[in-house]
Amino acid sequence: MIRAPILALGGLMLAGVAAAQDLPVGDPASGESLMPKCRTCHGADGIAKLMIAPNIAGEPASYLGAQLQAYRDGTRQNEMMSVIAKTLSDQDIADIAAWFTEQTPVSTLSADPGDAPAICTACHGADGIAVGEGVPHLAGDSEMYLTAQLQAFRDGTRGGDVMPGIAAGLSDEDIKVMARWYASIQLSVE
Repeated sequence: MIRAPILALGGLMLAGVAAAQDLPVGDPASGESLMPKCRTCHGADGIAKLMIAPNIAGEPASYLGAQLQAYRDGTRQNEMMSVIAKTLSDQDIADIAAWFTEQTPVSTLSADPGDAPAICTACHGADGIAVGEGVPHLAGDSEMYLTAQLQAFRDGTRGGDVMPGIAAGLSDEDIKVMARWYASIQLSVE
């Protein structure tokens, strides 16, 4: 049983994850031209090619933009992403986010949706497709990636407005159950 508090989840959903700050309007065609920077890890369609990278197909532009800005300014750290993001202008970030946002993710459950971790579904959906702006999809992300992110939120090495508070009460077993659920979902792009 997952023991993390479900503190005012409705309010948390509205708060979402930090949104991109002051980005220009993105151009998907320009974002596609920047794809060589992304495709090795995230794939040309946003379906991750590496277990350490998340799927980003169809992610909200506000979420993608905020994450790229955080990597660029150093508030979020990753050996590869921090280096790549430092080379991106605000327009590049907006364009890349616009490209991936246009990809339409389709998730296919391999288990009963009623078995989804209840604490996650209000924001991330039982099918792993997020239900709120500024919230990432989790469908088909690797168990390794999801476990690492939940542990980072819990341990305070990854910040955020919502997830550190939720993850603080998660046991290792809770994290394993959540990560395994979302990793079991098949993700494709229409």
